Amino acid sequence: MLEKVQIIFLIGLLGLLSIVLELVRRKKLQEKYSLLWLLTIVVLLVLSLWKDSLRLIAKVLGIEIPSNALFVVGLVFILAILLHFSVVISSSSRKHKELAQQFAILNWRVRQLEQKIQENKGAKGQKGKEAREQGG
Repeated sequence: MLEKVQIIFLIGLLGLLSIVLELVRRKKLQEKYSLLWLLTIVVLLVLSLWKDSLRLIAKVLGIEIPSNALFVVGLVFILAILLHFSVVISSSSRKHKELAQQFAILNWRVRQLEQKIQENKGAKGQKGKEAREQGG
């Protein structure tokens, strides 16, 4: 028979599973990131239903109540997910910075070319004006 803590944990995990699936369905969470969450949910579901595994983990970690080991494992998975997302955000931030720098350089080059074109038009216009004055 399941303990009250396990039942509450199972309900929470099923709620989290439905949220993750809904976010993927609405395209608010990419599939590659949802895999981490789904793996975490599956591992925690297995551990919450298989009491002997919790007893073993609790014994190894020195935790008296096996259901508390479930929360420790969950915390470890969440920390791993947070670390992964920190790496992804750092990489994305670096890429955005590089793109902004490249955009600024290209924008500067376009302005330089436009300025040269304007100078060339001005010089041609000046030559044409001088030629008309000399010929006229």
